[in-house]
Amino acid sequence: MFDKATLLKLANTRMPFGKYQGRFLMKLPEEYLLWFQKKGFPEGELGELMALALALKIEGLDRLLDPLQRPF
Repeated sequence: MFDKATLLKLANTRMPFGKYQGRFLMKLPEEYLLWFQKKGFPEGELGELMALALALKIEGLDRLLDPLQRPF
């Protein structure tokens, strides 16, 4: 399960590498997250946040985190 701190972290974490480096995790294309799901999400917190981002996108809940996102 996740809490408010996890949602805040997800809303404000940027992809640290790859094609979408610098983009907020919640702004990653669903297809990209699905590719990672098949390949295997990265170890640790980043992978957990990416898996949560995918789950929210699949359920159509990704826009709920928009108000939590900091502009910088």
